[in-house]
Amino acid sequence: MYQVLLRVWALLLGVVFIMLGNGMHFTLIGLRGGIEGFSAASLAIIASGYYIGFLSGARFTPRLIRRVGHVRVFAALGSFMSAGLISFPLLTDIWAWAIIRVLVGFCMAGIYVVAESWLNDAATNETRGKVLSAYMIAQTLGIIGAQGLLTLGDAATSVLFICASILVSISFAPILLSVALVPAVEVSKPMPLKRLFKGSPLGTVGIFLLGGIYAAQSGMGAVFGSQIGLTPNTIALFVAMLFAGALFMQYPIGWISDRMDRRQLILGASCIGGASCFFGLYTGNELWPLMAAAFVSGGMTAPLYALFLAYTNDSLEADEMPAASGGLVFTFGLGAIIGPLLIGWAMQVLGPSAFWLVIGVTFSGIAVYALYCMTQKGEVISVEDTDSYLGVLPTASLVAVEAATEWAVEHAEAEREAESELDEQASRDTSEELK
Repeated sequence: MYQVLLRVWALLLGVVFIMLGNGMHFTLIGLRGGIEGFSAASLAIIASGYYIGFLSGARFTPRLIRRVGHVRVFAALGSFMSAGLISFPLLTDIWAWAIIRVLVGFCMAGIYVVAESWLNDAATNETRGKVLSAYMIAQTLGIIGAQGLLTLGDAATSVLFICASILVSISFAPILLSVALVPAVEVSKPMPLKRLFKGSPLGTVGIFLLGGIYAAQSGMGAVFGSQIGLTPNTIALFVAMLFAGALFMQYPIGWISDRMDRRQLILGASCIGGASCFFGLYTGNELWPLMAAAFVSGGMTAPLYALFLAYTNDSLEADEMPAASGGLVFTFGLGAIIGPLLIGWAMQVLGPSAFWLVIGVTFSGIAVYALYCMTQKGEVISVEDTDSYLGVLPTASLVAVEAATEWAVEHAEAEREAESELDEQASRDTSEELK
């Protein structure tokens, strides 16, 4: 593992700085929006803008890379993102913020595509799984660390927005000084939703609903905290707990997923996620029960994303997986656009507690649909025939998702070959003993 990190440490360091800046701005929107008197519905529009930009950036960045190259695209998008972050306190208008969020989302998607293509190029078939795992950990640590940085300033001033902009700008140095040019990134055209749904109804519906949950947690968590009267430091802790749960739960859920029916695990994880939300709903906004609810709720969201990807690929041929991954990422993005709008409207009508209510009902919807799918006739994939699980985060672009899918297939095949060789060796040993 040490040798692997030695090859990509600069890229990972740059990713941490990017996520520090991006993670700060996500929470700052809720904090500063509350100070400016923006309603929950208005902040929901701003939150959704990020995912509109993100989907657009993921689609158009590969074309830009083919036209002008990785380095120019990365530098240009990073510059625009840095400028966007520093513009928020200068233009305290709802629609101006929504436009800036679209820009920031577009830039972040492009930055992910470029960084992940460099990271994938630096990995070998033997190290790809470790490299991707280190990348996902770096992303999560960056987001969690960003919440700690928010405690060092006042959201009512421009200081924290300037800090976020500086962090994004600093991230260019370790990345651009450590990478070489790589071939233009190629991502598969997303599979049509109708065909995707036919191949994996649970994967398609589940990841759409999960997109709404994730966007609501990351985009409206700070808004919820502001509306129930939490201090800025406590709001930062609340958001950090959402992502800390994802960091700690990825491995155990991934380990279990390779050893049981993934439909059952999806059902169980979504039930736990829903229960944690209803627990949060009835905590009376007491501090530590609230943090526990955030930890468990966030801890189910990211693993479920990887589970839906793995479950869908289990039912497909290898040549269909890249297109299916593209379709799932797109479907997740659609849910992420709708989720904040729904929860913002509900919080406007029902009050802050609708944050937990809507997310809990959505988790329950995933559980009910998973249970329904389990009752339908169809070929049940045995645990031995499933591909390996890799904890891909919802923040990853299609480049990382496709790389993870490729690794999962290769790793599962290698494991099956190794088991077959062991069985053959055991059979030979038994035969020799009988002789």
